[in-house]
Amino acid sequence: MPAVITNTSPLLYLYRIECLTWLPKLCSEVWTPQAVVQELEEGTRRGYDVPNPHQYAWLKIVNPNYIPSEWLTLDLGAGELASIALALENPNRIIILDDALARRVAKAAGIEVWGCLRVLLEAKSQGLTTAIAPLIERLIAAGLWVSEDIRERVLRLAKEK
Repeated sequence: MPAVITNTSPLLYLYRIECLTWLPKLCSEVWTPQAVVQELEEGTRRGYDVPNPHQYAWLKIVNPNYIPSEWLTLDLGAGELASIALALENPNRIIILDDALARRVAKAAGIEVWGCLRVLLEAKSQGLTTAIAPLIERLIAAGLWVSEDIRERVLRLAKEK
């Protein structure tokens, strides 16, 4: 089971489709930086239905030692920056990101990247669900943008197409 670092959006989307508790079943350890906690707390203050990271004993809050200053010019949020920096400092960990730019930056830095769809594929392969097609539809309804091509590819990988 891999050790992972997660950004805000995977926590939010997996929570919204009631699959967030799969992370500790799929991963040996789950870290997130304080910047992600702050983004979720801001969502709560604004009245959004977001997970409270303090309610998940398996979610460990770990901060990076350093965020490369050249990244500050990128159009990335504080949670994405901190998550990618933490992953750079811990290259044995996989990072879970859904934002396209954040994924490109992490991959360019040599970090292995998963997204919510990969989490669903892993969950199916581990027997946590028998079908991911309905979960993908719920992710899309919750606001995650998934192209039809990616959706079809993931469903083929899951042997649901």
